Amino acid sequence: MNTVSTEATATAGALKRLADEGVSIWLDDLSRKRIESGNLADLIANKNVVGVTTNPSIFQAAIGSGEGYEEQLADLAVRGVTVDEAVRMMTTADVRAAADILRPVYDATEGRDGRVSIEVDPRLAHDTTATIAEARQLAWLVDRPNVMIKIPATKAGLPAITEVIAQGISVNVTLIFSLERYREVMDAYLAGLEKAAAKGLDLSAIHSVASFFVSRVDSEIDKRLATIGTDPALALKGRAALANARLAYEAYEHVFSGDRWTALGGARANKQRPLWASTGVKDPAYKDTLYVDDLVAPGTVNTMPEATLNATADHGVITGDTVSGGYAQARADLAAVEALGISYDEVVTRLEDEGVAKFEVAWQDLLDAVQKSLGSKGADAE
Repeated sequence: MNTVSTEATATAGALKRLADEGVSIWLDDLSRKRIESGNLADLIANKNVVGVTTNPSIFQAAIGSGEGYEEQLADLAVRGVTVDEAVRMMTTADVRAAADILRPVYDATEGRDGRVSIEVDPRLAHDTTATIAEARQLAWLVDRPNVMIKIPATKAGLPAITEVIAQGISVNVTLIFSLERYREVMDAYLAGLEKAAAKGLDLSAIHSVASFFVSRVDSEIDKRLATIGTDPALALKGRAALANARLAYEAYEHVFSGDRWTALGGARANKQRPLWASTGVKDPAYKDTLYVDDLVAPGTVNTMPEATLNATADHGVITGDTVSGGYAQARADLAAVEALGISYDEVVTRLEDEGVAKFEVAWQDLLDAVQKSLGSKGADAE
């Protein structure tokens, strides 16, 4: 007799169905407690998690609390390191440990998954040269083949993406909001692969994802629709983010089936997969699995905060591909938003600027918290 509970079967079923549809499930969170408690290993074993993403806000929440970092903080304080060095030592230690836990997944998928992402200092978002140097340094510090360096998709970030890829370093491009910028990101990736090929590098060892942000688009556009307040405006709430993401996938299909890609693919290069980021629902009126259930497409990654992962496991409705074939409706939805006087270009530009600024604030908060801890630990040691 099968004693496995119906709930457990459903849990395994929703996440497994998502993976079977070609969606890689990555966890959008990391902390030393999660690593050392065995929680991360458990999510990999039981909830189909095959990767991890981090960002400055995630590290600010983890390290800012101090939990699990006391011993390392004490050692760093005794050594008298700078606060920037201390933060880098702690964040890269966590990423290295997570990469080791995910190494079997990396090996089993030939580098496609089993990835852990770490972001360049957000204060460098508008400095191409410094971003390249920081990416090289992070790759060296983590020293694991399954690390991905996160570079923001700012104008200054685009040439940095090309150069870092050209050096054989795998990249997670982050903070993408607009379709135009996404096309520029894909172009930067292909240019990097072409430079890598010219150097004789093994293209099969270079991987990349393009993190296309979802929920923040709805948050900004919904706010403007609510201000307009008419029935046609309110009827469009909750539709812009999905439309934007679906059209991004259409652009991905176009770019990675063209002649330029064919030459690189023949050299064993890997497609730069779309990654759905910011998939936690901000509006409680929406189902909490909206940006999972409605963004299922082969060859994508969905990086989820644990609450969204658990919600998907509990009551996600995975019904197959919910992206392909929806392009005409997606264009109609964005056109309807524009027709109401809401500028798409203005919205996505604002979101990019705010995204960079929020990560800068989180990073500074982290530096301040660590500086305070280093001071108190140093005093304790005297």
